[in-house]
Amino acid sequence: MTRKKIVAGNWKMNGSLETNERLLDGVLAEIESENALVIVAPPFTYLSQISGLVKGTGVSLAAQNASQYLSGAYTGETSLTMLKDLSVEYVLVGHSERRTYYGETDHVVAEKTKAILESGLTPILCIGESLEERQAEQTLVVCANQINAVLNKIGVSSFAKVVVAYEPVWAIGTGLSATAQQAQDVHEFVRKHIATQNAEIAEKVQILYGGSVKASNSEELFSMPDIDGALVGGASLIVEEFVGIIKSAG
Repeated sequence: MTRKKIVAGNWKMNGSLETNERLLDGVLAEIESENALVIVAPPFTYLSQISGLVKGTGVSLAAQNASQYLSGAYTGETSLTMLKDLSVEYVLVGHSERRTYYGETDHVVAEKTKAILESGLTPILCIGESLEERQAEQTLVVCANQINAVLNKIGVSSFAKVVVAYEPVWAIGTGLSATAQQAQDVHEFVRKHIATQNAEIAEKVQILYGGSVKASNSEELFSMPDIDGALVGGASLIVEEFVGIIKSAG
């Protein structure tokens, strides 16, 4: 089957009111006829601004994180109902930086994924191995364990509404990138792993690659049969780079 390509830009902790508008103006001017689904994930403080800027453009809005709790005494957290008020449609969950810097375990990631689905939003579930784990040939074990934690919490049927993003931690923000074939091998494994529980759902799941994707390597990555788009970091902050990636997906 043909799965629609997704290009999602994770802005991380970058941006300002002025630069956000300039970036989006530049991107939107170039992608009117593209066929890929484009998503942007700005910092929480700019969600309201970006929600207004992308309204009616076909570009979807994502949050970089969310609480697994509906409301209450959780200082500094943001609930899914708040995100829905701002027309957010997607939420990143389990990004390696959340796992590494903020101690989010597989259990927490699974809880958040469940909450995102129950809120009616779409989780972009991030998985991936560290350099040490890759060198120890543990890539597939790590990815399987991270997927299993979520499968055990929500069941395979719910994966029909989950986007997966494979992001080798050693390739994020380092300028390094897995080769297209290395990425394809992991994507194929993830799809087959889900297929052990439900082949039909596995065939539909969109699996993005997220490891230093650039305009110069995106076309080769997107030519792989199990790579359904990209979760883009630094390159999503540069108009020419982000547009180039989007065009190679469309």
